[in-house]
This record gives sequence, structure tokens and C-alpha cells, in this order.
Amino acid sequence: MEYAIVDIETTGGTASNCGITEIAILIHDGEKVIEEFESLINPEQEIPSYITGLTGIDSAMIQNAPTFDELAKKLWELLHERVFVAHSVNFDYGFLRESFKRVNREFKAEKLCTVRLSRKIIPGLSSYSLGRICETREIPIYARHRAMGDARATSILFDQMIKERPDIISASLKKNSGESFLPPNFSLSKYREIPEKCGVYYMLNDRGKVIYVGKAINIKERFKNHFSGNLLPGIKQKLKTEIVDLKWQITGSELMALLFEALEIKRLWPKYNSALKLPKTLWGLFYYEDNSGYSRFQIAKVSKHLKPFESFLSSDEAISFLKEGIENFELCPRLCGLRKAACKQDEPISCQGKCNSELETKVYNAKAASFLNSIKESQKEILVTLEGKEPNEITACVFERGILKSYGFFEENAKVETILENLNPVPSIPETYYILKKFIPHLKPDQIRVLDSVS
Repeated sequence: MEYAIVDIETTGGTASNCGITEIAILIHDGEKVIEEFESLINPEQEIPSYITGLTGIDSAMIQNAPTFDELAKKLWELLHERVFVAHSVNFDYGFLRESFKRVNREFKAEKLCTVRLSRKIIPGLSSYSLGRICETREIPIYARHRAMGDARATSILFDQMIKERPDIISASLKKNSGESFLPPNFSLSKYREIPEKCGVYYMLNDRGKVIYVGKAINIKERFKNHFSGNLLPGIKQKLKTEIVDLKWQITGSELMALLFEALEIKRLWPKYNSALKLPKTLWGLFYYEDNSGYSRFQIAKVSKHLKPFESFLSSDEAISFLKEGIENFELCPRLCGLRKAACKQDEPISCQGKCNSELETKVYNAKAASFLNSIKESQKEILVTLEGKEPNEITACVFERGILKSYGFFEENAKVETILENLNPVPSIPETYYILKKFIPHLKPDQIRVLDSVS
């Protein structure tokens, strides 16, 4: 962050009808002054005698000086996107804003007032005029009431204060910009760099260690909510105390952000992330043959000893899936565990099951086998394409049995062969299966492609 330390001399005290006669600007990079500029300015109006008595600037001195209009481009370059610093800052800022307005430029900048800063950093003075403060701090003023003389003295004062109490400077900037929610050790300039895009973000402590990983559709908004809203109230104060930096990776889509967040939490194990957890109860579709030789399906909770053909996040999801299979493959609801009693003789059924007929075991089991094959087919590797990080880009993800296997970012028109040859492999993390499960109903058919290879 850079600071423009400014002092001006004027024809009077009102910006709306008075003009600037002299200006000095010193650019400070937070460590030292790196550039200086000064110039007399023709205000295109008479300079009152009492102003001449105070500053020594008379009408003859500014007769051949450039007008503000002629200097506007140079002054804009010096002031634009820098923090505006001055002693009684609103006076200097108001004149420059009004002068820029007259040449059709809208000037806006963050402001710091060395009077207000001095009251906090150097308390107890009887006066906070520039002369009195400089006398107290033994700062020389070589040309009082001239722009460069006062600007240099102000720059020395500011340099002392920013090195003695950088926390007060930073806090004042945050307060003035409406960003007082920022953590005490997190810079305003860093906050302004945070993108308003979808991705994953990493909070770092003063040792550069990642202490929290999160995902967001809007990273900047989510970061703000960490410290100004009710997000993660249990660790809010701890994060606020420890965070000093933020890094991020743009993902382009919420699904990719969720997947990448899961990968990064498993990789980094940040101290303030709760451990990734699978749903408390998983439900599965199980297959077996009964004593009569009929193929049967059963929905039950998944245990470590039994491996289902397909897994679900809830029993309702499992039942819905099985009902669809019953209808599509003419299966018997009773043999699928969804009906206890036998079908009534006059009840229309599609399965032609053993309740109403002597359907051969072999014929029925062939239908069940077709259902099983359809499940296996759906468990082949699939290629999912999502929005990319940039326009004309896509994200490609390959899932094996629903678990993320690899991903990459490619040009919109990239061939499938090129994509598959250049994907980045990732560790197998079961949580990605459940993330895909939640999002797959929202994907369009052309975003999903079943691959020929089966693992």
C-alpha cells in the first residue's frame, strides 16, 4: 500500500470558490518516501494580501505557473489509488476533490488525518497543530506555510507514526473504509485483492501455516461473513486472532469448489476445520438368492461387513431408486422387500411374479440380472464437465464408482482424448462420492459422459 502525503496552499478557506496556489505531494511506500512533486498553481483569481502575508505567495509568483487543468493529469497519476494523507486532511482533500470536479474528474480516495492519528499515538499534547507536534517530536519545518515545507514535515511525522504504531494506522484505514470487521493482523490491501468469484480459500497464521480451508460461491463475501456475521461462531474469535493472510484458488463452479475443499482438508488437516465426516447412516441396496432360487433385493443400513451394490444418503433415496428399478425391469415388489403381503388376484401387476402365476425362476432372475447390470453400467467411470475458471474454459472431472479420480481445466472445445490424457490424479476420498450424489440431479445430460473403460 502506498500513501500520498499532501499539502496545499490556497487563496482562502472555501473549496467551492477559492483556488489552489501551491501543491506538494510525497509518495510513501510504507517504509520511506519514494517520490516527490511540487508546483505553484495559477488559481486564475487574485490572491488576498493576508494570504500573501501568511504564505509569501503573491500574484506575480503564480502569473506563469500552470493552471490546475494543466496539472490535473499528473496530479491524478500521483493521487489515484493511493491513501490520501494530510494534516487536517478534509481541508486538502476537499480542495482537490472540488478542483478535479471542475475538470470533469471524480476524485475519491481513502483518507488518513495526521491530526487524528497524533491524538491516538501521541496523547496528552496541549495542541495538535503541525508546528506544535513537530516541535515536540523534534521534526524540522524548513518552510512553514509553504506546501513542500509542511508536506515534508508531515511525511516525517507520518513515517514515525506508521513505524511506531502500524496497528493504529491499519485500524484507522479499516474504520474509514467501512471495513472495521477485518481481523487486527489482516491488511486492508489484502482484503481488497480477494476475488468475488467461486473457489476455495485458505486462512494462514503468522507462520504461513493453513489454519482453515473453506469454499464459497463468492470468496470475498464469505470471508467477510466469517468476521461480521454468525458464520462458525465457535471459532470466529480464534480465527480473527490468528489469521494474517489469505490465499485462494478459483474453481469456476460450486461443485468443483466442494470437491476441491474436501481434497484440501484431507491434504492439509487445518486445525480449525472439523474432520470431514460421512453421513451418520448410509443405506444400501443388497442382492441375494432365496431358498427357492429367486433373486431378491433388500434395502438396509450399510455396515462394515456388508458391501451394497449401490449406496444412498437416506432410506427414502434408496426406496425411490428401487421403485424405479421395479417399474423399469418388471420386478416383484415382494421379492424386492417393498411389500410383505402377496398380491391380490385381481390386482394389476407388471412383474407377473409368483404371487399370481408360475413365473419361472430363470425368467424372473434374468430380469433381476438386467437391473444389476444397469447398476454396474452406472458405476463405470464417468466424465463430468463443469464451468471453467475463465470464459471459454471447462473443468473436467473423472469419477470412478462416484469417487473423484482426476480433474483438470481445459479449453472449451478440447477433445475427450486430450482431456483424459492430461487430467491430474487425486487421492481417493469417499466424501467426494456424496458431494457428487447431491449435485448429479442438477447436472445436464450433456455434462455427463460414461467412459468405456471399467476399473
